[in-house]
Amino acid sequence: MQIEPQSIPEVLLITPQKFGDNRGFFSETWNAPKLAALAFHHHFVQDNHSLSALPGTIRGLHCQIAPSVQGKLVRVIAGAIWDVAVDIREGSATYGQHVAVELSAENWRQLWIPGGFLHGFCTLKPDTQVIYKVTADYDRSAERGVIWNDPTLALPWPVAPEHAILSDKDKLLPPLSACDSWFTL
Repeated sequence: MQIEPQSIPEVLLITPQKFGDNRGFFSETWNAPKLAALAFHHHFVQDNHSLSALPGTIRGLHCQIAPSVQGKLVRVIAGAIWDVAVDIREGSATYGQHVAVELSAENWRQLWIPGGFLHGFCTLKPDTQVIYKVTADYDRSAERGVIWNDPTLALPWPVAPEHAILSDKDKLLPPLSACDSWFTL
């Protein structure tokens, strides 16, 4: 596995090896001991799987606060997404900055998003399936979010606002400026 720190060093791009032949391919997408040897030490408690039927579907920006802070390891098994992590750790030198990468079934990359970051993605292809491992169980009382098109974050989403497809819940999320300090360094 290859691990590449991004412009915010805590966010990591992980690319597993893929071995193919005339039958198809094999890939070890997670191996705790191998990744621990590369200084990646995280314990996952749950796997989630989403299907978005249409391109332009946006899920996020979401996070969970204490006591259920979640780190996420995100990968795509069908289709493609533009995946984004936003640092919202008060006191961080990269507060309000983001990392964005394309994850797809073709490029086989995964994105590690640590706790203290908002996470969201936009589907780029129809019938996109995303699988992500999380470090804490889902906790409705700890769930928080920020509106996807917050002008202070100025995220360069790959879809025009009038074509974005969102859940009713995500349409009502507040801007970051209206949120409490959820994470501090």
